[in-house]
Amino acid sequence: MYFILSKLLIYLLFPLSWVFILFITGLVVKDRQRKKKLFIAAVIVLYVFSNSFLFNWFAKKWDVSMYQLKSSKTYNCSIVLGGFSGGKFSNKGHFNGAADRFIQCARLFTIGKTSHLLLTGGSGSLDQGGYHEAAWAKTQLEDLKIPDSAILVENNSKNTIENARFSGAILKQSHLKGPYLLVTSAFHMRRALMIFKKQGIDVIPYSSNFIRSDNIAFDDFFIPDAEKLAYWNIYIKEVVGCVVNYFNG
Repeated sequence: MYFILSKLLIYLLFPLSWVFILFITGLVVKDRQRKKKLFIAAVIVLYVFSNSFLFNWFAKKWDVSMYQLKSSKTYNCSIVLGGFSGGKFSNKGHFNGAADRFIQCARLFTIGKTSHLLLTGGSGSLDQGGYHEAAWAKTQLEDLKIPDSAILVENNSKNTIENARFSGAILKQSHLKGPYLLVTSAFHMRRALMIFKKQGIDVIPYSSNFIRSDNIAFDDFFIPDAEKLAYWNIYIKEVVGCVVNYFNG
């Protein structure tokens, strides 16, 4: 029940939801002054959260940079968090916009920086049916000629807390000592590090899938960008997740 409620309630915090609420409220109220203020507030929210400069500024402050690997060191395991694929329309699976997580994990093994890969992720969606991400991702690694003996699979977690809890048990059973490389999107790394460290798992951040831009253009200050409006949903979810995890101890 908590899993379902958390998925539904988070939508009320997204900027576009605020815009709709302000506009609808503005249509319902009869007082002309209040109506005008609500419409102005909706336009301001829409503009602020579609501004590329403000988004990139915040994202740069929030994102965790990629760890610079030591040239002489090989790590025992890379822990790769799910969220880079889906199987909603067929259980065959397909990559999505976060596929860089998978690319980086395969690359770490291929260049000899890690001896094992731990794929963690079942289904984090309410309607994925029988699709299990880690199991499908394993087949993709095998297609790349990565040996089965080097791949560990955690196939039951629904969120990052369960990623950490279940992964910790597998690593303990496998007798692989840390520190481990934690591979996830840059925007998600801050929360993931917090959760894994609370579970007592020694991890080093290896960020991927950067969605911000470090190149500032003149248009970024003035021209609204619908893509940034959507990206804010991701960051708001991460901020809320960090606050909740902090107070949950």
